[in-house]
Amino acid sequence: MKNKIRCRWVTDDLINIDYHDHEWGRPIHNDKLLFEFLILEGAQAGLSWLTILKKRENYRSCFDNFNPKKIALYNKHKINQLLNNSGIIRNRLKIESTITNAKAYLEIVKEWGSFSDYIWHFVNNQPIKNHRKNSDLIPNKTIISDTLSKDLKKRGFKFVGSTICYAYMQAVGMVNDHAIDCFCYKLPP
Repeated sequence: MKNKIRCRWVTDDLINIDYHDHEWGRPIHNDKLLFEFLILEGAQAGLSWLTILKKRENYRSCFDNFNPKKIALYNKHKINQLLNNSGIIRNRLKIESTITNAKAYLEIVKEWGSFSDYIWHFVNNQPIKNHRKNSDLIPNKTIISDTLSKDLKKRGFKFVGSTICYAYMQAVGMVNDHAIDCFCYKLPP
């Protein structure tokens, strides 16, 4: 593990290493997992991704394993429970946006058949493989993330600015931004 070359942003925290080596940049087409990442990316706004990764299991537990049908039905009592749970980010706007996003997600699934079909059409159903020498050259947003952000907002989603959308695109493998010397760069999607 130690002799593998990884992207510069990877710290030696085992959670971060595992995430980088096994998830980041790998194409995801599972609707539930795509929804989970969208919620977690929104929760991360203003915080480090490592903070969210460390709370990920708590998020899964508190948010019914990211079941959008259940989350869409959350009420004030459930919101208050979540606000008192130290295992997640206790920000009312982020918690309420999860409920809003679950409802919007369900509408997309109704329209498109799957969230995967919707989200992947922004990259013509094919991961974009960039060729960057190091992670310092990665932009925080692109024209595609701008387009995705605008469309999600139009559909009622919250915490989906262009920067969050680009991080999301990287996380779910719509974009491969591994540095060219990173061992993950050459892995098949």
